Amino acid sequence: MQNLDQLGSLRGQFLRWLLIPLVILVALNAFSVYNNALDAADLAYDRSLLSSARALGERIAIVDGKVTVDVPYVALDSFETDTLGRLYYRVSGIHGEYISGYEDLPGLPKNVARSDIYPALVHFFHAQYQGQPIRIAALHQPVYDDRMRGIALVEVAETLDARRGMSRKILLDTLLRQALLVIAVALLVWLALRFVLHPLLQLSYYLAEREPTDLSDFSPLIVHKEIRPLVLAMNGYMARLDQLISGQKRFIADASHQLRTPLTVLKTQAELALREDDPVAMRQIVQSIAQTTDTTVYLANRLLTLARTGHGVAEMEMTELSLTQLAREVCLELALSAVRKQQDLALEADTEVRLRGHALLLHEMLTNLIDNAITYTPAGGQIVVRVLPRETSVLLEVQDNGPGLSDTEKEKVFQPFYRALSSSASHPGGTGLGMSIVSEVVQLHQGRITLEDVRRGAALAGGTSPTPGISGLLVRVQLSCLV
Repeated sequence: MQNLDQLGSLRGQFLRWLLIPLVILVALNAFSVYNNALDAADLAYDRSLLSSARALGERIAIVDGKVTVDVPYVALDSFETDTLGRLYYRVSGIHGEYISGYEDLPGLPKNVARSDIYPALVHFFHAQYQGQPIRIAALHQPVYDDRMRGIALVEVAETLDARRGMSRKILLDTLLRQALLVIAVALLVWLALRFVLHPLLQLSYYLAEREPTDLSDFSPLIVHKEIRPLVLAMNGYMARLDQLISGQKRFIADASHQLRTPLTVLKTQAELALREDDPVAMRQIVQSIAQTTDTTVYLANRLLTLARTGHGVAEMEMTELSLTQLAREVCLELALSAVRKQQDLALEADTEVRLRGHALLLHEMLTNLIDNAITYTPAGGQIVVRVLPRETSVLLEVQDNGPGLSDTEKEKVFQPFYRALSSSASHPGGTGLGMSIVSEVVQLHQGRITLEDVRRGAALAGGTSPTPGISGLLVRVQLSCLV
C-alpha cells in the first residue's frame, strides 16, 4: 500500500500536473513565436538592404566604356551614420573589378542561392567584416550602352546590431506575455480548485464534527458526481460498521445476561458453604459449585467461540484440509457419548473431500451438529453423518431420528441463546449457542445451512436419500470453499 504521506496535496498535485505541461507548451510556443518574429524581422531588414542596393544600382552607368557609379555625399553620409546600425557598400564592374565603396567588403560566395522572395537577382548571406557579423545583400544589376553590356554587382552590408536589438525586444515581449499568461492560468486554476474542492472539504468538516456514535448516511448530493461513489462506499462501510457494533452490543448484552445467572448461583453456593458446618452438607455444596463452574466454563468457551466466528478473526487462518478426515475424527471423539445412549452413529464418506477452511472452527461446527444429534436423539436411535462432493461445493449432512423442530423453531434456532421448548424441557443445561456457532462458521466458509424434517423412507431434495428406517431432523450444510 502506498504511503499516504507520499500523496501530498491534491491541489498541489493538480497544479503541478497542469502547470508543468503548460509551462513546457508555453516555452515551445514562445520559441516558435520568437523564430517567426525573427524571420519577419529578417524579411523587413532584407527588404531595406535590397532597397539600398537598388538605389545604388540605379546610379550605375557606362561612361567612356567604363562602369561608373555616382553616389551623392548625402547617400554616403546615410551609409556611415545610419541609426539602426552601420552600413557598408561596394560596387563591382561587369568583370568583377572594384568600382566604389569598401573594397575589402566580403564578396559573394559561390554556394549562396538566389532569393526567390523578391523579383530581382539578389543573394542574401552572412559574413564577418572588421570583427563584426554582418548581413549582405548582393544584387546583380544589368548595365549597358551602345557599345557594351554586362552585369554589375552591388553589395550592401549591415551590422546586426539593429536586428539583435529587435530580436531581444521580441523575445522579452514574448516571454513577458507568456509569463503573464501562465500566472493568470495558475491563478484561475487555483481559484477553480478552491471552488471545486469546497464540497469535498465540507464533507470532511461534517465527518469531523460528527459524534462518534452517529453512523447515519451522508447525502451523496453534497458532492460532485465523480465523488458520489466514494460517499456511497463510505455510507456502506458505516452501515456495516453499525451492524457490527450493534451485533457486538447485542452479544455483550446477551453474554452478560447468560453469565450473570451462573455467577449468581456460584456466589450463593459459596456463601452457603461458608455458613455450613456439616461436612456432608459442605461436600454436597462443593459438588454443586463444581457442577456450576463446569457449566459456566462451558458457556464461556461457547461465547468465545461465537465471538471469534462472529467477527471473522479466523478468516486469515484458512488452510487446505480434508473435511472427510475431520468428520471422521469428530465421530470418533463423540462415539463414546453415542455408545452410552446405545445409539448407532455412522459416517458415510466414501470420497476424500478437501476444501479451504479453518480447521478449529470446522471441528467446532461438526462437534455441535453431531453432539446436538446425540443429545436430542432418544436412546437406541440412529445418527448418520454424510460428506458428499459436489461440482462447486461440499455437502455435509447430519441426520437423526430425534423429535425434530417445528417450522417456527427452525427460523429461530440459529439465534444466540434461543432454545426450543422441547429441548429446554428435556435438557435444561444447554446454552442455546450451538446452532448459532454453526451458522457463523458456515457463513465464514461461504456456505448455507438448512433444516429439514425427514419422514421414514422419504426422498430428499438434491438427489440424496435418507437412511432407511430413520425419520427425524436432517441438517444440510453446503460449503463453497473448495480447493
